[in-house]
Amino acid sequence: MTYRNAFETGCRLLSGHGIGDAGTDAWLLLSAACGIDRNFYYLHMQDPLDPVAETVYEAFLARRAAHVPLQHITGEQEFMGLNFLVSPHVLIPRQDTEILAEEALKRIRPGMDVLDLCTGSGCIIISIKKYREQIRAAACDSSPQALAVARKNAKRNGVSVQFLEGDLFGPVEGAFDVIVSNPPYIPTGELAGLMPEVRDFEPREALDGDADGLIFYRRIVKDAKNHLKPGGVLLFEIGCGQAKDVSELMRQAGYRDRKVIKDLAGLDRVVAGVLPQ
Repeated sequence: MTYRNAFETGCRLLSGHGIGDAGTDAWLLLSAACGIDRNFYYLHMQDPLDPVAETVYEAFLARRAAHVPLQHITGEQEFMGLNFLVSPHVLIPRQDTEILAEEALKRIRPGMDVLDLCTGSGCIIISIKKYREQIRAAACDSSPQALAVARKNAKRNGVSVQFLEGDLFGPVEGAFDVIVSNPPYIPTGELAGLMPEVRDFEPREALDGDADGLIFYRRIVKDAKNHLKPGGVLLFEIGCGQAKDVSELMRQAGYRDRKVIKDLAGLDRVVAGVLPQ
């Protein structure tokens, strides 16, 4: 089988199994299996694959055809221009979440203390620390498996983050200038309707936001007041249609200068508020 045959076969197989962007996924799996880039591919399209690489590629395709997430097969995902390890124990970093990291970066200054709740892979706090080196960064998650991934990602990206294991603010001490969180926010009743890549392979505990999707926002909004410095900022990623409810929770708790930030698709994606001085 030549490289071209392999790519075309992958496209047909994935398309036939309902994979939306079959061409992109077939290429990324071929690249990962063979360790090649596009320049190599176009120069060697008619060359035969190494038999070992061909076997690996076929195994990759079989897993993707079964709707295993691409990132669980390749083991990595880009976020904020950085490379992150992923596993079934963490949510796969998504481009939409970059809006949260970018908004936090706009508000962070050297010397600040920054906390990330429900850190998962660590992609948010690690990106913040990478681009704002002169801060003190901490992150918390209830999953020891997720924290193991996050620690590897911090090392991979050359940053120092204090990782804490526990339920939200449980293990957290002290006060912070900025708190960010991308908590579980999908209503329990909507989980069954998610794409199979998400529903069947990503950790349920990182998705399930209880009956209305707001349980973690309620808890964080309430308890963050004990861990934010006066004038500190609380920033959330939110799900579709949650901006009004989360903003109202923050209003009732006394946060001022509340702001809703949209993503590149024009959808409400981040809610921010400031604790009064």
